[in-house]
Amino acid sequence: MFNLYKDKNAYYEEGPFRQTPRPAHRNNLGQIQSTLEQTNHRELALGTHSRSGDQFDIWEAVYSPAGPDGYPKRIWDKKTGVIDKSVADYWREHFDLMHILKRDWKTLGPKVTGKIHIYCGDMDNYYLNNAVYLMEDFLKNVKNPVANSEVAYGDRFEHCWNGDPNVPNYISRLRYNTMYIDKMLKRMDESHPAGADLTSWKY
Repeated sequence: MFNLYKDKNAYYEEGPFRQTPRPAHRNNLGQIQSTLEQTNHRELALGTHSRSGDQFDIWEAVYSPAGPDGYPKRIWDKKTGVIDKSVADYWREHFDLMHILKRDWKTLGPKVTGKIHIYCGDMDNYYLNNAVYLMEDFLKNVKNPVANSEVAYGDRFEHCWNGDPNVPNYISRLRYNTMYIDKMLKRMDESHPAGADLTSWKY
């Protein structure tokens, strides 16, 4: 994909000879189904001012500050892909989870150690696994305290993989609660306060 904070354009990779279109969506075999430019132009046709209801517009609606017209500020020019650095910086400071963990680990670390569990298909349709690799590196190396986290990847699984390597997403997502209850119980057993009742509510 691209670096929102360093690159100048979301739609094209700048090279010595020509600009290469950036992919937006792929299948589990890595076959590109649309580019970032195509996806964003489709959103623009569906609705202006971040109102298409699709992927990139909803991120703007959640993460961006309001512009002078009252609508979310664009993270990049919807027609050209030119990134607005001021909006990217706002996203980073307010919503970039890895940046915030790094920045505030002294206070956040003791609160989240042992509580972070991340699952991602290594063929995520939107390439979100790339960001997970960066987060995994941080969580593996952070100290004082150590993160004691879990990061797992589903081989050839696509978007929204949730940690079960044995069945497809459309089945495993129907039983989220049963997948996480064991993890919750383990956490309670490991971190309960002295004298806590750990038996009467288990049945």
